[in-house]
Amino acid sequence: MTDLKKLHEAVLGGDAKTSHAITQQALAEGVDPLTLVNEYMIPAMDEVGRRFEANEYFVPELLISARAMKAALDIIRPLLTARGDKPVARVAIGTVKGDLHDIGKNLVASLLEGGGFEVIDLGVNVPPEKFIATVKEQNANIIAMSALLTTTMPAMKTTIDALKQAGVRGQVKVLIGGAPITQKYADEIGADGYSENAVGAVALAKKAATAPA
Repeated sequence: MTDLKKLHEAVLGGDAKTSHAITQQALAEGVDPLTLVNEYMIPAMDEVGRRFEANEYFVPELLISARAMKAALDIIRPLLTARGDKPVARVAIGTVKGDLHDIGKNLVASLLEGGGFEVIDLGVNVPPEKFIATVKEQNANIIAMSALLTTTMPAMKTTIDALKQAGVRGQVKVLIGGAPITQKYADEIGADGYSENAVGAVALAKKAATAPA
């Protein structure tokens, strides 16, 4: 039997090749895919997050661990979908209209996937209409918006206002982040939450997913 602890170690150490190989081997041996996710992969990403908060890991380590997690998830996700297992929540993530920065957004998206969320990555320069369509057509439960420029921050408020006008604001939690964003700004525009980094964003999304609408 495969030593599943090595899957935990591979994700923690950012070894995508090993995480992919062990996952394939474990599934061939009949291990439940959810066991791999819940008992080995998510705990590994939780430890990555703890190390990041303790300044033992930095953004490069987060990125390679997220990549190793994704290598395993790419095999597991179709199996979970086929048997009807539901994700923690469905997150539509994007950088707001006028902003073309995506490094932070991509990192958050990877870590959310690692945390058991289904992620719909809308990319960059995302207009309010695209967020609204994703809520309506793909039943997104959470919207995560990123802005890296002070000049594009107002697009977050515009999007929240558009969600209200479209009658779907009550269906979703809106989380925001990015270099110029603050908790004060999140409160001012009526967002449901703000995080200053990718690890915090995952914790915030988990809280939002379990909060009453």
